[in-house]
Amino acid sequence: MQRRAFIALAGLVAAAYPVASWAQDKGTIAIVTPSHDNPFFKAEADGAEARAQEMGYDTIVLTHDDDANKQSEIFDSLIAQGVAAIVLDNAGADASVAPIRRAKDAGIPSFLIDREITESGVAVSQIVSNNYQGAQLGAEEFVRLMEEAGQYAELVGKESDTNAGIRSAGYHDVIDQYPDLEMVAQQSANWSQTEAYTVMESILQANPDIKGVISGNDTMAMGAWAALEAAGRTDVVVVGFDGSNDVRDSIRNGGIKATVLQPAYRQAQLAVEQADTYLTDGSTGLEEKQLMDCVLINEENADQLETFALEG
Repeated sequence: MQRRAFIALAGLVAAAYPVASWAQDKGTIAIVTPSHDNPFFKAEADGAEARAQEMGYDTIVLTHDDDANKQSEIFDSLIAQGVAAIVLDNAGADASVAPIRRAKDAGIPSFLIDREITESGVAVSQIVSNNYQGAQLGAEEFVRLMEEAGQYAELVGKESDTNAGIRSAGYHDVIDQYPDLEMVAQQSANWSQTEAYTVMESILQANPDIKGVISGNDTMAMGAWAALEAAGRTDVVVVGFDGSNDVRDSIRNGGIKATVLQPAYRQAQLAVEQADTYLTDGSTGLEEKQLMDCVLINEENADQLETFALEG
């Protein structure tokens, strides 16, 4: 009955999100992420949308802008529309549990990417990067670039995002082994380039001898680097996390020194593929929580990076 309801609704959805006519029999997959102003989240949305349409689904692509209330409203709308499945990069580990459960109770499975939630058994899949492993890769490169000594600052992501804490822990489990590396500042910039610029200005004024900055994501790394450039401090070592094209270009140009690639595009595609398997067979055949390893990006392999994927 549920599948027939999806089919009946497909014509309405297609009017707003037209795709090939043969796609309408399989229903609609909704793709919900943070703002596409961040290229990481745009890559997720693009990867999921392309794969869903290749597999014969209509798509709805929406952003919650890291606003849990907006995300909740989006879920209520998608439940009312009767979408077949939801691919989600969520707006908070705790706050996202309730709307995902509402969707589940309505017969709509959710497939999470990038960020985990705090409960199991609510989403069908939680496909996330191995943030701890990736952070250790980034920290090891940071230690090498810092030559195991000097003052440094850490820019941390949103406190509500479990990835922020996991990455910070991974960084410190490596860096704290080196007694001559001194953290003089640790501050959140909420994943924001604009905030990171302002935070970096303040850190630099208070700590003029700073030698390095390790960042919880590439967007904050870009903001920090812009502030350092403006202050004439291009000698400072900056390492990010995500694997964005912006940081790739900075590495090529001798700016930011390294980042850690999360396979955002492929991760989103996997979520769609698992959604299709679940809708067809009633099970993905896989564990709910799945980790994808990250890859260090520096001047040696930056040329191979394109849209959160390594080529060649």
